[in-house]
Amino acid sequence: MGNFKIGELAAAAGVGRDTIRYYERMGLLRAPERTAAGYRIYDQTDLERVNFIRSAQDLGFTLEQARQLLELRASDTANAQAVLDITRAKIADAEARLQRLSDIRDMLRMLADECPGEVPVSDCPILAFLSARRSARRRQPENEQTQEERPQEKKGVLS
Repeated sequence: MGNFKIGELAAAAGVGRDTIRYYERMGLLRAPERTAAGYRIYDQTDLERVNFIRSAQDLGFTLEQARQLLELRASDTANAQAVLDITRAKIADAEARLQRLSDIRDMLRMLADECPGEVPVSDCPILAFLSARRSARRRQPENEQTQEERPQEKKGVLS
């Protein structure tokens, strides 16, 4: 296929037009040529690049990591070790997230097992735990919190 307008590229890649514009602003896509009427014109290489970025994101790579991988792919001197290093770092990140999710699941199961269900909410052990935990964390300075209590870099569980 030849040239694409932004909507055609977006549709072919399965993304929105805003995503294409965002990738341009972030430097992940080159600034496209424009028609006399000012329409952006993309080519097959741009489609392949968007598809590469989306594939990387599907595997959990950040846009910055996708950029690094694109740069490595385009390099005449790089070897696969750099790609492997980025991938291994992503594996370690995924394993840490899985462990955190496993810990959360285990805690939720424990709380659910302790809740009889047929009591007034004022006697609910789940609500009591949630209230006590936040209160305890507020009283404890952040630098004294244990690793398990410490917020994950203020990003949340799945950041």
